[in-house]
Order: sequence, then C-alpha cells, then structure tokens
Amino acid sequence: MLIARSLAELREGCVRLRAQAGALALVPTMGALHAGHGSLVERCRKENDVAVVSIFVNPTQFNDPADLNRYPRTIEADLRYLETLGVDDVFFPTQSEMYPHGYRFRIEPHTGTPIMEGAYRPGFLSGVMTVVLKLLNIVQADRAYFGEKDYQQLRTVREMAEDFFVPTEIVGCATVREKTGLAASSRNALLPPEISGKAPALFRALTEGASCEETRAVLVQEGFRVDYVEEYWERRFAAAFLGNVRLIDNVPLRQTRRK
Repeated sequence: MLIARSLAELREGCVRLRAQAGALALVPTMGALHAGHGSLVERCRKENDVAVVSIFVNPTQFNDPADLNRYPRTIEADLRYLETLGVDDVFFPTQSEMYPHGYRFRIEPHTGTPIMEGAYRPGFLSGVMTVVLKLLNIVQADRAYFGEKDYQQLRTVREMAEDFFVPTEIVGCATVREKTGLAASSRNALLPPEISGKAPALFRALTEGASCEETRAVLVQEGFRVDYVEEYWERRFAAAFLGNVRLIDNVPLRQTRRK
C-alpha cells in the first residue's frame, strides 16, 4: 500500500497503477475510520481495479475552530485498517499541500435560502465542494464514493461535479448502522461514556416520529439540543447535540411513521 504525502507522489502512484489495471476510484475521508468508511472501501474495491483513499481533516469546512481541534485523528490505526481492506494508495496530505496559497479560491453554493447544514454551518458546503473538487482533479478518479449519512453533502458534491463537467461518477452508499440503529460516525468516538447510550435515540426518533415536530419533541425529551429536523428529497433529516457532540442522520420517509 503506497502512502503519499504529496501530490507528486500520489500522481506517480496513480499513473503506475492505472497503467497496470483499469478503473481507478477514490474514497475521500477525514480519517478516524469506522465501519461506514470500510463499507465504502469494500464497494470501491468490488467495482474498480484501483482503490485510492484520501485522509485529510479539511479545515475550510469547519465554522467552529474548537470543533476542528477536537475532531478525532487516528492516522496509525487508519492506515492499518486500510491495509487490511486492500487499499492501493492512501493520500495523506498536509494542509499546505492542499492549500498552498491559503483559501484563495473557493466554490460557493447557489444563492438561494440555505437549508440544514448550509444554514447551521456557514461555509461548510463551500469547504466541502472546494476540497472535493481539488481531490477529484488530483486523483482523476473514474468514480468517487460517499456515504448517505451525509446526504446533503452527497447531493451537493454530485451537483457540483455535474455543473463543472467533472467526469468522475459520484456514487452514494447506504448508511452503515450499529445494532442499535446509531449511524456509524467518527464523532461517535467523542461521546462520553455516561451519555453515549442515548445516541441511538436519534435514529429511533427519526423513524418513529409521525412528523418533524414529534421527532424534535422526542429528541428534546431524550436530552438532545436540536439544530433542525426537516424533510427534503423524500427523506427526514436531523442534526442535534448530545453533550457537546453534534450528530446528524437521515432516513427515507418510507421508513418513518409519517402521516
């Protein structure tokens, strides 16, 4: 498994591997890998000849510096995990490698009324689109894999790639859940033991609530501080804090008790 810290190293590795095989695909991550990332990599390996995974905690998508600082970083464990999954290349760049001139240029979403993550995390979608476009240009992947837990992000990236004529196919993959229903997330590791047992209530509220209002009320009763519960694209979405950890999730409306 090649570990590339620079664009030059990654490009050299990708050219070599593509020459030996065929389709090359990318799984962009911010590290702190879990079973959800593993499922993306496994599907990537199944559908392509070469699997590239990027690990980069992208500072431009964090509107809260404290949130950026406490985001879990487990690079040694991540590399061991990726090796067991048969990844070919890992791109692990520095901030200066990805933003050599600072945040000089960025992609902004359309000027309509922002919703959900766009409303509650100013700059988040711009930071995601900008770094993903950089990664797609660097890797020149045939496909790139994203999880449906971050469904708004997935839609935004797909629309960005379409509007900028990026030839990479953006592939969405189903959310991986624990037996309790809790969506796999790097942020789960930040939950203190004394409150982590309440986290599965987010999924239960999303699926068992008959409406957004009922879902919000259940979450508040369970001790969450709710940012939003909203419905778009035939799905119900929620973002809420448990302690100081912000969790997000979404489910198709057909899986809810919506009346």
